Amino acid sequence: MPIRNEVAFIEQSLRNVLVQDYPPERLEVIVADGESTDGTRDIVRHLQRQHPNLHLVDNPGQIVPTGFNAALRRATGEIIVRVDGHTEIAPDYVRQCVAQLQRTGAENVGGKMSAVGTNAFGRALALATSSPFGVGGARFHYSDREEWVDTVYMGAWPRAVFDRLGCFDEEMVRNQDDEFNYRLLEAGGRILLSPKIKSKYTVRSRPDSLWRQYFQYGYWKVRVMQKHPAQMRLRQFVPPVFVAALLGSGLLSLFSSLGRLALALVAGSYLLANLAASILTARQGGWRHLPLLPPVFSILHLSYGLGFLTGLAKFWNRWGDKETRHSAVVGLDGRA
Repeated sequence: MPIRNEVAFIEQSLRNVLVQDYPPERLEVIVADGESTDGTRDIVRHLQRQHPNLHLVDNPGQIVPTGFNAALRRATGEIIVRVDGHTEIAPDYVRQCVAQLQRTGAENVGGKMSAVGTNAFGRALALATSSPFGVGGARFHYSDREEWVDTVYMGAWPRAVFDRLGCFDEEMVRNQDDEFNYRLLEAGGRILLSPKIKSKYTVRSRPDSLWRQYFQYGYWKVRVMQKHPAQMRLRQFVPPVFVAALLGSGLLSLFSSLGRLALALVAGSYLLANLAASILTARQGGWRHLPLLPPVFSILHLSYGLGFLTGLAKFWNRWGDKETRHSAVVGLDGRA
């Protein structure tokens, strides 16, 4: 569990991990804390007194990939299961991950990310991120059937995968799971989405935090694309193309009637699509969410698209840089 400043969620999240129906003597729980300042570490230490298989390691890098890698180096198990601080996993989560890995021969398995919110904005966001209009073709957000996919939520892998491919790329502040999964696919591995692997993810509760989150997703997706261009999908280009068209037509509208017409077409088409998707989503998830769905969809698309365009500008000279930046994977037994 790579975490930082998760005082509001960490106790419940960890308790769900610690009551797994998997044999406790065969399960080690490693929390990699990124120098939390909000009392998160105190909660973990309190739980350690009750659970000898719970370990706390430091993550001075403070981001997910450095934390995951620090925990991975501490881990001794044959299977590695990632859990995030905002997530509550089902009691049979670990058992199902192990079972699906063994049954299918997949090299990564995961389940649907069932989103939940803590306030009105969060509940609307949970609906939006569970719809194709909100997140494109990312199947783990809404698929209820078993299928082979290009990425999953969190993930569970045989330890041997990391011994072979290395660990998470520590350059990737965001999208480190996508980058690793693309590496796995390029090496011939397979990734399974299974409805038997269940968890709940608590989404952001404020517009500003959602904007920052999806801006970073778009921004760092550029580096994923530069390192693994063959793995990119059409859905990932739709938000930046839309934002580029919106900005371009907006600029032209200052100088010509043709530009104003283009702006009206781009903005109007999106507003109609947004409204139609909001109505459809509210009909399925509750009409009370309808007023918030259009702005939520807009934040998802605009922040990701603008982040992607910003990343293109920032990393314009990195197209030849495909290096994976991480330390060696070494366990407690000295295995490299």
